[in-house]
Amino acid sequence: MSKYDPLSKFIQNEKQKKILLSFEQIQDILGFRLDHSFLNCKKELLAYGYTVGKISRKEKIITFIKMSDSGE
Repeated sequence: MSKYDPLSKFIQNEKQKKILLSFEQIQDILGFRLDHSFLNCKKELLAYGYTVGKISRKEKIITFIKMSDSGE
């Protein structure tokens, strides 16, 4: 079990192709502040059909992109 499971479950329930979440929203979902270990979580999201598209430190937003099942 990962400390990032709440984020993975949140993303799994989304149906959008692209999800934009602010650092603050992610911290609210997780219950703790983001740190560099978040980069390890990116691999876990693949199991839920999403990948991290962009991390904007300036805008404090992370973009999650749904992986295509049909090879589109």
